[in-house]
Amino acid sequence: MPTLYVENVPEELYNALRQRARRHRTSISAEVLALLNDNVVTASERRARQQFLRASQRLRSEPTVSPGEFATAEQLQREDRAR
Repeated sequence: MPTLYVENVPEELYNALRQRARRHRTSISAEVLALLNDNVVTASERRARQQFLRASQRLRSEPTVSPGEFATAEQLQREDRAR
């Protein structure tokens, strides 16, 4: 597995990372890896997102099939009270 070294990290950023790592009870290195994993899009993640986008666009383009008009909230309340 590759190793990444980062130099010249601003002190304020380093302190924020250290506090975040303490809150999550992890090392600073583990916290940085978690942040990178959550925020850097890999090629496989990009492909998955594109597939999801195409599928959602396909679903949105299909006409909706509904049995007719939906009852208003007032009509539903009256029906419920009549029971």
